Amino acid sequence: MAQAARAAGAARALWPGRCALAERLGGRPWPPFLAQSRAGFAGAAGGPGTPAAAARKGSPRLLGAAALALGGALGLYHTARWHLRAQDLRAERSAAQLSLSSRLQLTLYQYKTCPFCSKVRAFLDFHALPYEVVEVNPVRRTEIKFSSYRKVPILVAQDGDSLQQLNDSSVIISALKTYLVSGQPLEEVITYYPPMKSMNDQGKEVTEFCNKYWLMLDEKEAQRMYGGKEARTEEMKWRQWADDWLVHLISPNVYRTPAEALASFDYIVREGKFGALEGAMAKYAGAAAMYLISKRLKSRPGSILLMGPPAPARHHLRDDVREDLYEAANKWVAAVGGDRPFMGGQTPNLADLAVYGVLRVMEGLEAFDDLMRHTHIQPWYLRVEKAIAEAPPVH
Repeated sequence: MAQAARAAGAARALWPGRCALAERLGGRPWPPFLAQSRAGFAGAAGGPGTPAAAARKGSPRLLGAAALALGGALGLYHTARWHLRAQDLRAERSAAQLSLSSRLQLTLYQYKTCPFCSKVRAFLDFHALPYEVVEVNPVRRTEIKFSSYRKVPILVAQDGDSLQQLNDSSVIISALKTYLVSGQPLEEVITYYPPMKSMNDQGKEVTEFCNKYWLMLDEKEAQRMYGGKEARTEEMKWRQWADDWLVHLISPNVYRTPAEALASFDYIVREGKFGALEGAMAKYAGAAAMYLISKRLKSRPGSILLMGPPAPARHHLRDDVREDLYEAANKWVAAVGGDRPFMGGQTPNLADLAVYGVLRVMEGLEAFDDLMRHTHIQPWYLRVEKAIAEAPPVH
């Protein structure tokens, strides 16, 4: 039932009317110890069929008092048993999480300068999950010829004998976090994020994923992780903002001038996987082309680029795209507020890691230096960077 509740809640919250996930999963009976606990609580309250209820029908006060005492004792017994069992489960889960993270064998197929890939690396590094990186040649993409899904990032996860492929950066993050918190089999977790074909504004078929900002947790797991519904909603909202808006500001800003475009492609070629001829062509021809194209990126969509996709047509950027970048950064800082170091409180949450991962791809470029100098984001950015660097290794 917990699985059905997770899926149904996510489907209602994020994809109303578009996903039949909850209906596919079905329900499960209560675990034995929970069923006993429910019976125990009913006994303590004197519910139908309990000794306490029978006592009220009898006239002797002594018999009634004894029955009530017996019912209360049974209720207390089952309550105590439930709490002890819950503590055992929590202890087992804490130990299990360490073994879960350490037994996963992860391979990330990426472009290093892609903001979506950077998001995934930020998540993996913060959670100290070991992983291998396969840099994909952006021209030939032979490294991912095994996959019908042709975008990066792609994460291949081996969990024991199970080998799973996870697509889409937000799905990868949500699925792995669900796996680590709940202990559900990764093979099962992935089914909560089914792909769905749709047509974009240009009439091209694209793949979207249901529930991708939702962690599939039961109520106790969610309460333990978030502390309340507001924090969960806030995290989801800003994760989506990072994908729908922030990431689209990268390309217009790093290709803003001819000098910036050349510096960006020099960085892309240096960090990416190009052949000698491909690298030379990408650096000079690509820089010139992207500078010209960037003039139209502010109001027109285009193909995904190494430094991130351009802004969709519905987003009309200013003539000076730096202003949009500065405004977005300060908007994020205002959302975090001054009374907490991270949106997640004392530690970064998934929204912190997403925003950090997107912005990180500009490090070393003029746009990044301007961003740090002309906005209030630098203290938060450095705190996230430090939190990731200090993540304890998994043994």
